[in-house]
Amino acid sequence: MTELSTPLHTTHVAAGAVMTDFAGWQMPLRFTGDRAEHEAVRTRAGLFDLSHMAQIEVHGPQAAQALDAALISAVSRLTPGRARYTMLVTADGGILDDLIVYRLTEDEFLVIANAANRGHRARPAHRPQCRAPGSASWTGPPPAP
Repeated sequence: MTELSTPLHTTHVAAGAVMTDFAGWQMPLRFTGDRAEHEAVRTRAGLFDLSHMAQIEVHGPQAAQALDAALISAVSRLTPGRARYTMLVTADGGILDDLIVYRLTEDEFLVIANAANRGHRARPAHRPQCRAPGSASWTGPPPAP
């Protein structure tokens, strides 16, 4: 498998990260140890490199309604500049992926999906409940090899 790396790869390695494969990407598994990292995040702060994750742009006059139909939360209630953690579900409520949805403008959203799901099923345009009069276009990492 071809391994991809994020713009932060050299920073991760320089900081002593143990790297591992995740959906074709070289990602840090840990730096110092699970307990120390847990404590650091709980008492100070932690960062997660999102640059390997899929980016899906959903836009058009019905974009909010199309996303509302596919997700467990009403992202139509977000105001521009706000984001929400949510999930993409099947018609019967099964979870396909957890997502972060950003409302950029009234008719434009940026959906951040799991890198392992950057192929067909994570694209809202391919979900039947998202085939509203709005449109969806794919940006970001290419589909998995």
